Amino acid sequence: MTARSTRWTTAAKTRTSRLAAVAAIAVAGSMLLTACGDQTDSGPKEGGTAANSAPLFSKLPADIQKAGVIKVGTDASYAPMEFTENGKIVGVDPDIAAALSKQLGVKFEFTSGTFDGLITSLETGRQDIVMSSMTDNKKRQEGLDDNGKKIGKGVDFVDYFSSGVSLLVKKGNPQGVNSLDDLCGKTVAVQRGTIYEDTFKAQAEKCGSNKLTIQAFDTDAEAQTRVKAGGAVADLNDYPVAAYIAKTSGGGNDFEVVGNQTDVGLMGIAVSKDKTQLRDAIKEALDASIKDGTYAEALKKWDVEGSAVKQATINAGK
Repeated sequence: MTARSTRWTTAAKTRTSRLAAVAAIAVAGSMLLTACGDQTDSGPKEGGTAANSAPLFSKLPADIQKAGVIKVGTDASYAPMEFTENGKIVGVDPDIAAALSKQLGVKFEFTSGTFDGLITSLETGRQDIVMSSMTDNKKRQEGLDDNGKKIGKGVDFVDYFSSGVSLLVKKGNPQGVNSLDDLCGKTVAVQRGTIYEDTFKAQAEKCGSNKLTIQAFDTDAEAQTRVKAGGAVADLNDYPVAAYIAKTSGGGNDFEVVGNQTDVGLMGIAVSKDKTQLRDAIKEALDASIKDGTYAEALKKWDVEGSAVKQATINAGK
């Protein structure tokens, strides 16, 4: 299952030292962004034409070709996947988008908003795709809420990353947490609208009368702050993100990762179900970037090579 997802799986590791300050700022909560705020452009400038020489430009829908832009919704508070540095959205996802841009010949314009509103931004047409460490699962594919009720038309996913999730606790693990079962009778913090929140809800049912209290926040940075302050015993994240936070926040003195990774699954680029041509073009571009090595370069930059997929898939999440 993974989180936002990956919010993650396999081997992802830690990031470069130049980003340490960013993680600390994130924990302080200063990475909150509005939907109309920070933007990052990945790729060629706006104004695509029929003469565009990019290999897969002709595969794009006519309106995207004309605009020269794919509008990307993200929640840029999730280092190293997507976060802000010097007023620009950076990270794994923007770098993968840059690789896709070379194939498609249009720029990827990132705009940040709250995670639980990203799919809605596709339904309203405000964004063309969502690229925000989002787990591909049947619930999102079919537009269902936690109770299986239909609340939207759902989205399609182009799967581009694989990962599992890990618990993030205060340095020294003062509560002795090593598994989800250790959380019964305690309070946890998590980002609202994520698969992680679903995991905690499932664990709360398992805990029964030994109540697990869940505090949900708009951003993961707020959840981290709660754990750091001692108001919650754990946060849940994709392993690479948790490892990055543990290494960089407070110079490595704020948090640690505990227990084994669980819920390994796929992370996908979300596309509206009525934009199948755009979906298929992105899939083809991802396969091309895997083949030419630019995808691998993007992952290596952030030490997350272990979460690579061998080929792009559509709606392969469970």
